[in-house]
Amino acid sequence: MRVFILAVALLLPALPAWARDVWFTTSDGARLHYTETGPANAPLTLIFVPGWTMPGWIFALQQRFFQRRYRVVLFDPRGQGSSQIPPTGYSQTRRGKDIAELIDRLPGRVVVIGWSLGVLDTLAFIHQGGNPRIVGLVLVDNSVGEPPAPLYHPPPPGPPRPYPVFVREFVAGMFHTRQTPAYLAHLTQACLRLPRPYAAALLAYPVPRGYWRAALLSTGVPVLYAVRPLWAAQAHNLVAERPHTDIAIFPRAGHALFIDQASRFDTLMQQFLERDIHS
Repeated sequence: MRVFILAVALLLPALPAWARDVWFTTSDGARLHYTETGPANAPLTLIFVPGWTMPGWIFALQQRFFQRRYRVVLFDPRGQGSSQIPPTGYSQTRRGKDIAELIDRLPGRVVVIGWSLGVLDTLAFIHQGGNPRIVGLVLVDNSVGEPPAPLYHPPPPGPPRPYPVFVREFVAGMFHTRQTPAYLAHLTQACLRLPRPYAAALLAYPVPRGYWRAALLSTGVPVLYAVRPLWAAQAHNLVAERPHTDIAIFPRAGHALFIDQASRFDTLMQQFLERDIHS
């Protein structure tokens, strides 16, 4: 049922009548987009930062779940979703600044939820000083620089796959549960909006793994680290070393675990917010 709802909701991403589409201009001149829903007097602002080439609306299920109580912001990083595709800025430093400048526009206490590349962009923001209004982080299914290092799987021999083929296979491979062909095509089309050279730059941030670890250890805010078994060893090392850290392992889920197991993810995150943020 959740898969069907997702397909219907996102093929033509219909937002609630009281949603706002907002654009702002960054300090380097990029025009970035986010959608905002939720009560004006919400106790927290939840900022969802998507992964590599993804639009913010991939978090539509979370938006519908959390907007009843919180201000929910679905962010389109530069080059993604409805944001501008500028010719520069596809580095961890600039992407971290983009998050910082987004937060400067928003009121009150903030929790950032980063998924995949959004984990690294969020940690780059923290590495640059963060913001004192950040009261929690939710990091979803990427390395955070803890040991053990992820295994490298070289590409198969032969000529590289055409970029549209690579993106289509990447999108289809993110899910453990079956998604409709129409939904996968819609998401793939959104991802292909970012030209290949810029997309490649996002996969080649020129910093060591320790950069991400140092960023996460530099902040004392509560953290929820939700991952597949691929990252379980990092999760257990992190929770043993860092206070105020919760972990959740999602077996039988794909990379987009917040879609594959949306009910579990939303419930765990709600519990995290109530237990560790509101107290």
